[in-house]
Amino acid sequence: MKYGELKEKVTLSNGVKMPKFGFGTVFINKELIIWALKNGFQNIDTASDYDNEAEVGKAIRSCGLKRDEIFITTKLWNSNQGYNKTLRAFECSCKELGVDYIDLYLIHWPCPNYNLYIDTWRAMEKLYSDGYIRAIGVSNFLPEWIERIARECKILPMVNQVEYHPFYQQREILDYCREKGIQLEAYSPMAQGKVNDNIVIQRLAKKYGKNGNQITARFLYQEDICIIPRSTKKERILNNVDIFDFYLTEEEMQSIRMLSSPDGRIGMDPRTFHELRNLKQQLADKSAK
Repeated sequence: MKYGELKEKVTLSNGVKMPKFGFGTVFINKELIIWALKNGFQNIDTASDYDNEAEVGKAIRSCGLKRDEIFITTKLWNSNQGYNKTLRAFECSCKELGVDYIDLYLIHWPCPNYNLYIDTWRAMEKLYSDGYIRAIGVSNFLPEWIERIARECKILPMVNQVEYHPFYQQREILDYCREKGIQLEAYSPMAQGKVNDNIVIQRLAKKYGKNGNQITARFLYQEDICIIPRSTKKERILNNVDIFDFYLTEEEMQSIRMLSSPDGRIGMDPRTFHELRNLKQQLADKSAK
């Protein structure tokens, strides 16, 4: 695989160019992040909730690349939603990362019951307008919540990062984002390895001499969805995106589209995530007493 292909970029609605392939850093050590950067990955995805922004920052400073060669994505955590809290949280993320600007800043979860994502978004608009963020976006947002942002705020999100893989294709969100010029980005694109157990995907893998991860990455690539694969194994990191020597036919694309199911989600539901997270924390606090 050529590094030039791995560095392919998509142009966001504001003209900023974002690498199509990101590298997820949750539970990933500094040395592996450095290795990924040196081997072609330029979109590094982290979050304050991952508790590794400082390690990501060290990797960025140690990899030998210039700051403008690296696209840094980080996310605002739920407890920091609200206008003033967002401004303080952003400052903290920059300090942890050791940078003076962020390429893409996302609201990690909508937490609709908090009713704070509009105030949060307005703070992000200010940071964007002041030049501290190159692009702003959301994560795990349904169209109804983005529509509210469109009605009550000035700037439409440039990216929506959601769970998206063959078994849980959020087509309504994909179609909506295409219509609005919002780039969709997929986390958990390989469904935590489950794509390698599916008979339809394995049949295609055998035909093209690939594995299930590569068939899935090619499928998402042809759907114009950016992806954030994650692995702790060096050989698998590059192997996952070695997808430029074959092309899925429309019939094959449709066969993968048919794998999607409402029950295919492997992550949390954004409608209830904050409530379940709080409940788990309350139970943990009680057991610790």
